[in-house]
Amino acid sequence: MKADLLIHSAAQLCVVPPHDGGPQRGSRLGDLGIIEDGAVACAGGRIVAVGPTERLRADWWAPVEIDASGKMVCPGFVDPHTHVVWAGSRAEEFAERIREGAQHGVEVADEVRAVVQATRAAPLAQLVAETRSRLDRMLAHGTTTVEVKTGYGLSLAEELKILEAIAILEVTHPLTLVPTFLGAYVVPGEFLGDPDGYVDQVIEMLPLIACPGGAHEGPCLTRTLKIPFCDVLCDEGGFTVEQARRVLERARGLGMGLKVHADRFQAWGGARLATEMGAISADHLVSIPPEDVERLGASDTVAVFLPATSFGLGLHRYAPARAILEAGGILALGTNCNATTSWCESMPLVIALACRYLHLTPEEALVAATLNGAFAIGMGGVVGSLQVGWAADILVLNLPDVQHLGYRFGTNPVDQVIKGGRVVIG
Repeated sequence: MKADLLIHSAAQLCVVPPHDGGPQRGSRLGDLGIIEDGAVACAGGRIVAVGPTERLRADWWAPVEIDASGKMVCPGFVDPHTHVVWAGSRAEEFAERIREGAQHGVEVADEVRAVVQATRAAPLAQLVAETRSRLDRMLAHGTTTVEVKTGYGLSLAEELKILEAIAILEVTHPLTLVPTFLGAYVVPGEFLGDPDGYVDQVIEMLPLIACPGGAHEGPCLTRTLKIPFCDVLCDEGGFTVEQARRVLERARGLGMGLKVHADRFQAWGGARLATEMGAISADHLVSIPPEDVERLGASDTVAVFLPATSFGLGLHRYAPARAILEAGGILALGTNCNATTSWCESMPLVIALACRYLHLTPEEALVAATLNGAFAIGMGGVVGSLQVGWAADILVLNLPDVQHLGYRFGTNPVDQVIKGGRVVIG
């Protein structure tokens, strides 16, 4: 049978299978479904066969072949949490923070407002160009699907500008982009002293942005781009539980999936809110209290951990990943690529940090960075695993096995990136 692409002779081919059709969770996290001397065939942008090289080379031929001898093959990384659309940088604040040890939510919120000012001042073309370069580096480091939040606009017109940039990049860049509306990121400068007034404004924005299945109130301003998720920062420097609940309830009523920036700096109640409202993910969780660990572990809400954030802030506190796994939870990893706390475009670095500071095994970290990341952004069943019928988003890593993925850091292990069955890097 004819395929478009055949990757063969991999030292380790990591299938990363779903469990019962869903993510891997609790003590079962880390099943890679390894095939030694493995192969994968692709046609029409999809995976059509996976198995031992001897069998696939007997059954399939392709005009393009990749010899992965001595290398590791796995699904493309899925990054479920980024703020990658912004203008400018906060390098001066970084240096000041290092000197003064600033690392609290209120201080970070002030930095976010500074990024908002720069992003508002940037024309659309500049915003697209700066974001494109970051997406290029993400792709080169093996990310093939990425969640992209708004939040550096904080007004209807500026949030729509960010969404327009995402729409342009979605059709002009190889990466698959999954947009999330984060109008409730911080209170913008013009609403300082009136956070409830800003929450009212975000609620007014939502029907103009959501377009759930074409049913909405008023004109739809984002017809070319479906916005599947609404996120809220429920933490110090952001919004209270009740303020966040108001935004999320309105979003849910419009058919949007829910996400929560939860308990990053303080035990704020964000994780509990996420589980109560059936959010698809609760993210950060550095300060989640023990009783909410149990609630999260018993839920279907994905715990998205962002260890590059603590690293970027110079903190010595990381999310309690092992406790959430012991509670039976679902765990994913993301870069949190943003202008203030985590300008990180490398999922391999995040995996290395997760092994050291979240105490994940390399196997657990790889699943969290692929399959489980996909389920954290509604892409489970499409990407994140080398399953027949799923998207042919595949990495060839210049590593002999998965242990080296967690062990080595500081260089890029990606040899080739295949996106939709086509070689885009290497």
